[in-house]
Amino acid sequence: KQITRQDVVDFLYNEAKLLDEWKLLEWAELFTNDGTYQVPPLGKPDADPKTAMYYINDNRSRIQDRAERLLKKEAHVEYPHSTTLRNYHNIKVYDLDKNVIRVECNFTTHRTKREVVDYFIGRHQYELVIFNGELKIKSKKVILHLDSLRPQGKISLIL
Repeated sequence: KQITRQDVVDFLYNEAKLLDEWKLLEWAELFTNDGTYQVPPLGKPDADPKTAMYYINDNRSRIQDRAERLLKKEAHVEYPHSTTLRNYHNIKVYDLDKNVIRVECNFTTHRTKREVVDYFIGRHQYELVIFNGELKIKSKKVILHLDSLRPQGKISLIL
């Protein structure tokens, strides 16, 4: 089956739903075995992860570990879990006819925890591939469009 733009959009919306429902193990399964998940430093989206301090720079194994850890009660920063609502918009799909489909979209993630509402805004950059007839994430980069992170300059959930 030929992958369509709508298939890609539906895949992204499914990803957002999995994250909002805290189905993190299912989310981790969206990645290829060599998949990566990155959040570069604010204002430096093209920084080299070997020399810059990334907020997140996970390979597939670390993606799995992060998902498992965030679901445990011992992850105090996210237990009980935050309530989140994600919106993906301005979705642009490139190279539908190639082996690697590139996707960019803007996002807003609204998070409420302990009566505080935080907003994360930015751009997602994906590389998607077809594996066994299904779309999979080869890479996901989250470029935050924020002046600073609050509170305490940390990200405790998956963007």
